[in-house]
Parts: sequence; C-alpha cells; structure tokens
Amino acid sequence: MLDEKNPPAARAAMREAAGLAARGIGAPPILRKGEDGEGSLQVHQDASMKIEGAKVFAVYGKGGIGKSTTSSNLSAAFSKLGKKVLQIGCDPKHDSTFTLTGHLQPTVIDILKDVDFHAEELRPEDFMAEGYNGVMCIEAGGPPAGTGCGGYVVGQTVKLLKQHHLLEDTDVVLFDVLGDVVCGGFAAPLQHADRALIVTANDFDSIYAMNRIIAAVQAKSKNYNVRLAGCVANRSKDTDEVDRFCERTAFKRIGHMPDVDAIRRSRLKKKTLFEMPDDEDIVQCRAEYMRLADLMWKGTEALTPQPLEDRDIFELLGFD
Repeated sequence: MLDEKNPPAARAAMREAAGLAARGIGAPPILRKGEDGEGSLQVHQDASMKIEGAKVFAVYGKGGIGKSTTSSNLSAAFSKLGKKVLQIGCDPKHDSTFTLTGHLQPTVIDILKDVDFHAEELRPEDFMAEGYNGVMCIEAGGPPAGTGCGGYVVGQTVKLLKQHHLLEDTDVVLFDVLGDVVCGGFAAPLQHADRALIVTANDFDSIYAMNRIIAAVQAKSKNYNVRLAGCVANRSKDTDEVDRFCERTAFKRIGHMPDVDAIRRSRLKKKTLFEMPDDEDIVQCRAEYMRLADLMWKGTEALTPQPLEDRDIFELLGFD
C-alpha cells in the first residue's frame, strides 16, 4: 500500500536521515513539502542553527564566473573596513579560500570523517584557518560525486561553528556557493543568508544562470529572511546585456569588475588583489571591491525581481 502522505522522494530522504542519525552523524531533518517552491521537497533549517549577530551573505553564479575570486576579495575588503570576517567555501573543489590562505584547505566533511563524526574531538584549528588580514577561512566541501546532499554538508559546518562558539564575535559571514542552483541542497546557504549576491558576466549563459538563481532566492524568501542584494558584472568590458536584463526584471547591478588581467595574475600568485603590487588595474579593482563591501555592510535594498521564462530570455538577448 502506498504512503500517500509521504511521496517516494520524502520516504527515501527520511530513510537516509535515519541512517545518518543511527551512525551519529545527524538527527532526522524536518521535511517540508512545497513550502520552498511549487512541487519542492526541502530540508527545513533547524531553528537552533540560525546564525545570529553577523551579517550573512551568499554568493552565487554560473560555474567558472569568478565567485571565489569575488568572495575572497570581498572578504578582504570587509576586513579592511575593520570587520571580523568568516568565509565558508561550499564546493567539493575546496578552493574558495585559496587566495586568502595561499593554499587549499582541508574540508569540514573530510575532517569529520577522520574522527568518525565525533565533532567534540575537533579543535577550531583543525577545520578553520586564518587568511589575509585576519579573515577566517573554512571549506565545507561536499559529498562524494553522485551521493549525498550539499545542504547536509552546509548544515554540519554551521553546527560545528556554533558548537565551538566561532560565530559569536563575527561581523560578516560569507558563503561562496558552487555553480548554478539545481536543487535544495545547493540553495541551503540561503536559509542562513540576509542577502544573496549574484556574480554574472555580460553574456547569455551567465544571465541565464542568474535568472535561475533569482528564482531560487525568491522561492527561499517565502520562508526565510534572505533577499536579493543585486548582481556584479564580473570580467566584463561592457554591461549592456546585464543592464537590459535588470531593467526587464526589476533587478539591479551593484558592481562591475572590468575584464582586466589583474585577477588572473592574483590567482597565479595565490593572493587577493589587496596583496598585489599597486598597478593601475589592481588599484582600480580594489577600489570597486571596497565600494561594494561598504555598500553591502551599510545595507542594500531588498530586491524582488521577477525571473523570466526561458523563451523570454532568448528573445530579450536577441536570439532567434
């Protein structure tokens, strides 16, 4: 006989959660059907895991668009404003904080595995490193390819931070989230964030991904405090396509990083732009990151754009 109250996906999620709990990895989550979007099945955030006292930002965008570079330089800029900053990388590649620390950090999920998920055995220095200008850096990592859920990994990372009281004196928490949002797991940082920032470029694929991310944030905003801050046109000489999309959807471009070689050089040097020589293009980019950090700290307008249907995006950007 079918269980009509819980569809197969929900029953599978419950079985997986029960298995994790039996191994001491986590308690069964509260499953909410349809609350975060039509037809969705989401793991609802435990109220005790809410990040309090800090301004929380989540950075999204198309894969390869420069989210980690944007996040790390933003974190450095916040630190230059005198803020205590924590950056959390949410990608199995664990390279979000690479330029802040100068090397790849081990992931929270791998460190937890090493102690059989007995978090009480860990010290903060086991999973957190200090980067440029005092920015604290954590790489959440992700489940093995094709298994598990990124949302679970984010949840365990926040839980670990709260257990060690590492969020209590933090001013800014910045989540750097992998690629496009295709499931609730990748959208999990939105449950914690005050504002979501989208990194895009002046091209069709980046704007298409941005449109999907807008839809994901709008869905999460029905049940959580997250709102859209705007977008940054990254590595873009022009912004005409981005601006056309923003005008059509009631969105807003709040930053622009030109297509200069400074960012590529900084990645090769394993440094943020704030540690690089005072070349003209580097100074220009630093100033824009400082302006953006100051804007986000003071508070951006809570934007409520309306995402477009796929056909409308093609028509808007001039495709047949």
